[in-house]
Amino acid sequence: MALMITSECINCDVCEPECPNQAISMGESFYEIDPQRCTECVGHFGEPQCVQICPVECIPLNPFHLESREQLQAKYERLTAQAQVQAETRAEFALEVRSSASVAAQVPRASTD
Repeated sequence: MALMITSECINCDVCEPECPNQAISMGESFYEIDPQRCTECVGHFGEPQCVQICPVECIPLNPFHLESREQLQAKYERLTAQAQVQAETRAEFALEVRSSASVAAQVPRASTD
């Protein structure tokens, strides 16, 4: 099951940085959890970190997103694979930019004399 943040949230800002999947973001009135990204910290920690740190205990299970531990593990693996692909793509792009800059620096420039 994914978690959810209820309207009792006091917007204390402690849960958002604790989420290893970046599933928590500010909503219109209080923080929200994206159920497509929430794994209840399966794959990262033994317990959901947001629940552990919340001072007002406003993060229950989301009854509209029921998932087994196996489903949460599969979601974690999918999110981790996506993050890895994104990181590799950024690294390849950065390498291409550096390589292009290096080649450009070696091209002789026309003299203006």
